[in-house]
Amino acid sequence: MPLRVYDTRRREKVDFSTMNPGIVNMYVCGVTVYDLCHLGHARCYLAFDLIHRWLEKSGYDVNYVQNFTDIDDKIINRANESGQDWKQIVDDNIATYYRDMDALNILRADKYPRCTEYVEEMIAIIIDLIDKGNAYIADDGVYFSVESAPEKYGILTGQNIDAVRSGAGGRVEGTGTGKRDHKDFALWKSAKPGEPTWDSPWGPGRPGWHIECTAMSMDAFGSQFDIHGGGHDLLFPHHEAEIFQGECHTGCEPVVHHWLHNGFVNVDGEKMSKSLDNFWTINEIIEEVNPLVLRLSLINAHYRSPIDMTKQLITNAEKNHLRLCSVYKAALELMGVNTVPLPIGDIQSKVPIVKSLGLLEKMAQGFAKAMDDDFNSREAVAKIIGALREMGKMLSELEGDDLEAYALHCVDWLEDTAGAVLGILPSRESVLSEPEEDPRKVEIADQVEKLISQRTKARLAKDWSEADNIRDQLTSLGVVVTDTSDGPVWDLI
Repeated sequence: MPLRVYDTRRREKVDFSTMNPGIVNMYVCGVTVYDLCHLGHARCYLAFDLIHRWLEKSGYDVNYVQNFTDIDDKIINRANESGQDWKQIVDDNIATYYRDMDALNILRADKYPRCTEYVEEMIAIIIDLIDKGNAYIADDGVYFSVESAPEKYGILTGQNIDAVRSGAGGRVEGTGTGKRDHKDFALWKSAKPGEPTWDSPWGPGRPGWHIECTAMSMDAFGSQFDIHGGGHDLLFPHHEAEIFQGECHTGCEPVVHHWLHNGFVNVDGEKMSKSLDNFWTINEIIEEVNPLVLRLSLINAHYRSPIDMTKQLITNAEKNHLRLCSVYKAALELMGVNTVPLPIGDIQSKVPIVKSLGLLEKMAQGFAKAMDDDFNSREAVAKIIGALREMGKMLSELEGDDLEAYALHCVDWLEDTAGAVLGILPSRESVLSEPEEDPRKVEIADQVEKLISQRTKARLAKDWSEADNIRDQLTSLGVVVTDTSDGPVWDLI
């Protein structure tokens, strides 16, 4: 099946296409570097890392640009509060950004432009918009006139401009700005005391937020490009402002062929917020949680869906990641170098190794189908987990040349999917240095954990007969359960 993506502008899944065959030009809005990156940033850049990886796996040459907003009200306020130079704040936070993204195994973009490097380009676009009647000069800067292109209003959000007009009474008066209409947005902000400024035809000042991405994306790709991405929170006003600016400036419609947006992150059912004391920086989380476990927990949901970060979510990811590492390590230790050829897989075969290879082939096909369906990483992860069960079973049953060849096949399979695409597979060196996990435990882990959960429910209900029955089932599997203050733990007898 062809790769299909959900295009926010068209509000439906469409076949993915590019302007130039085999080449993807992708721009993703980056961070405003006034502070450390948080969980929401991790969600966003993991989502587009996954998209980046799958596009390359699918044979595309991806030109990936992600900007840094390095001048903004928040940066200026942070500098004034701390007494630090704003440029030092920017440089420090960019350095920690790279550290955090590297820890999460996020591939580097091809280019990370800073908006302060593109002020001349922004000024040129603003001049053109003024000349075309899409922008106007005010006492406090330059504004884009939304009413100059009303047909573009709500392209991403579906908002109706007539409804906004009817509810706008009195909203411009008393705002303290030179806006003619409450819908208009700033392209250039006149200088204020103590702020960094640049010269312009309208006096010293600095660019507005929205114009920077138009200037940087067009400098990288020209008047049209394939993918523009970012968080769902950027739909309005930022991305709609980019549509106004870009399409009015270039005369091209659309400037962006596919708009992609990732979903929000909540923490224990509530929006992440410092006021709720549930605000996590990436650095705080990865001090407690393996970064690849955090990565797995965040990609085990469709990138467009909201995700609720809970302790249980992390616990489940830890369990699945341990299973992945255990099977991968077992396969690495058992694989041969000069192995015998494996038979052709056939899911209907009664020969165990032939059937197993057929199952792995089917799961690989399901993995690719999931990723081609708007990068459905949740379904892709499910295929990985299913494959791990099959691999764990066969690695404990096969012997000799068949075992060595099958183990090598498992290594290649996992490195191709969990590694190259999902980015959750540790390096060979780090896995081999970990204490060995018995592949027999991996094989029966799901069954045992289900029985332990049933046993716990029976004990809470004081159904001792059922609890004893479940204990006997666990014993027949060769499992012993120990009850601890942290809950039941199990091992092989």
